Amino acid sequence: MFARTSTVILGMVGAFALGLTIGPQLTATRASAPAPMTHAVPEAPAAIVPAAAPAPRTVAPRLERVLPASAPPVRQHVRRLLHEGTDITRATNGFHNARQLMTVAYAARNTEIPFVLLKHRVLTERMSLGRAIRESRPDLDEAAEVSRARAEAKAVLARISS
Repeated sequence: MFARTSTVILGMVGAFALGLTIGPQLTATRASAPAPMTHAVPEAPAAIVPAAAPAPRTVAPRLERVLPASAPPVRQHVRRLLHEGTDITRATNGFHNARQLMTVAYAARNTEIPFVLLKHRVLTERMSLGRAIRESRPDLDEAAEVSRARAEAKAVLARISS
């Protein structure tokens, strides 16, 4: 057993050493390899083709500052959204960021579904917010309610984080 294990380990060490020795040479060879020669083929006269329009520039997405759910201004705002007497520390536990927390809080307020129930379905049962709303209140348009809650949360977070 010991001989087999040591043989395997020595083989791995040898392969690693060989890679360290040969690796730089392979990389240098690839970098300095001449470009392949191409033969120029005379082209037949072609009709004048208008130049193609330039490719549209892609704009890098603007990075947004995402506050944690435990940030004091976020907690203060969520406290106003939830029922009086709600333990804000327990309410904010489990959310990845303030946007997720505030979206669920606004959805709970707008749909009159208990916050605790929506939080449980979204975080513990891993339902989407729309599905959690549909499970609780099938009479509502869950897509519209989710959009409304997200828009409200986004607006408040923009105001808080600026």
